Amino acid sequence: MFIVGIDVAKRSHEVCMITSDGQTVQRPFSIRNNCTGYNLMLEKIRKHTNIKSQIVFAMESTAHYWLALFTRLRKDGYVHMMRRIDNELEAMGQARLFYPGEEPFIDGRDWGTLCCLLNEDYHDLLNRNVQKPDSCAQLLFDRYDRAGQIVGIAPRLGKLPEEIRKKLAEKLEAEAAAMLKEKQDAYPDSFDGKTIIIECARGGPDGASMPLTGSDGYQYSLPMFCPEILENAAILYIWVTPEESRRKNADRADPNDPGSNLHHGVPLAVMLGEYGCDDMEYLVNTSEQKGTVTVKAHGNTYHVPIGIFDNRVDKTSFLRAEPSAWDAALVEDVTCAIRQATDTMWAGYRK
Repeated sequence: MFIVGIDVAKRSHEVCMITSDGQTVQRPFSIRNNCTGYNLMLEKIRKHTNIKSQIVFAMESTAHYWLALFTRLRKDGYVHMMRRIDNELEAMGQARLFYPGEEPFIDGRDWGTLCCLLNEDYHDLLNRNVQKPDSCAQLLFDRYDRAGQIVGIAPRLGKLPEEIRKKLAEKLEAEAAAMLKEKQDAYPDSFDGKTIIIECARGGPDGASMPLTGSDGYQYSLPMFCPEILENAAILYIWVTPEESRRKNADRADPNDPGSNLHHGVPLAVMLGEYGCDDMEYLVNTSEQKGTVTVKAHGNTYHVPIGIFDNRVDKTSFLRAEPSAWDAALVEDVTCAIRQATDTMWAGYRK
């Protein structure tokens, strides 16, 4: 077991790594509070272990400066492993399967693939299903292909030459095993008083007319969830116009800190192509029942209750400043708006 201690600050963090018996294995070093710094830290950690379950991170929740690093440490999952698969295949001279590079999916239906993987995880969670495969990587490959087939994508990993797939599995086995262990270790003893949160953002090209079609927008992703999720779901929607979203994107971008989660800037082409419009308002306005989103899936109709936090007139950007500088009136304004949205969502859910 390795313990990574992180002293959090605004611009940079100090990092040290020891064993569980207190032996220093990585002398203290400094990293920038951005993606470049986080990747440097992870690169140093991987020299000692590639298995996530062998690492414990310890840091204080200092103001909001810890959030970006915390998010980065938590983000490894299906999307990350898709990119890892592509990178390893490319290194072996094979074609990429999921992403052409840093751009969005090669096949937009993979947004549905992710939903189907979450459906499997939901059922595994409720049933506390524990798997002990001979190869965790091979299991993951089969899961990607199975989920892809549900949304109409032909198997990709299953069609790789046997030797290539074997080498790929060897490269990713430790990460896949840690990913499976982390999932199964998180099964709770009881679900009493617990809520499962699924976070996502979907959109379509700038100027697209409603309703969105194909794999764009929530209209595609919501019906991909299984009946057990849709029957018990409620939506908390953060309403921001595409124009306001682009303004926030431009305002927060720091050219001297391009990798930061707090100060990064998404390329305008992506903002216009992937998040140029949003179909949630359309889905609410055309719903069969007021205060819900109508989802037709699996031969049934679901009326999913929704609460809307209206942030079209910006209520949240001030939160990027030091908490000591927050205006009390602005805090009250955003608190009331969030409470109104969650109260509406909860009232609809209780019905």
